[in-house]
Amino acid sequence: MQKGKYKVLIIPSGQRDMDDIKDHKILVGIKKALISLSDEPRPMGSIKLLGKDDGYRIRIKTYRCCYRIDDNEKSVFIYRIKHRKEVYRHL
Repeated sequence: MQKGKYKVLIIPSGQRDMDDIKDHKILVGIKKALISLSDEPRPMGSIKLLGKDDGYRIRIKTYRCCYRIDDNEKSVFIYRIKHRKEVYRHL
């Protein structure tokens, strides 16, 4: 996905998480949020993850999207999209 300054890439673990989401409305919201990361990879409300040098997360309703930013390559790597109760269990 590329619309803005950064490329947004979903790595296989993130794609598996998206494939597990069955609610169409939630998927649409997630896709819009991921596209917006191409313009601003650190939007208001994003939180830097402790223990992850370049890891961030954003809230999308009851879901959380964890991602890594590579400013040198102008890329955002999505690696986890899970419900808020499950997202931090396997990081």
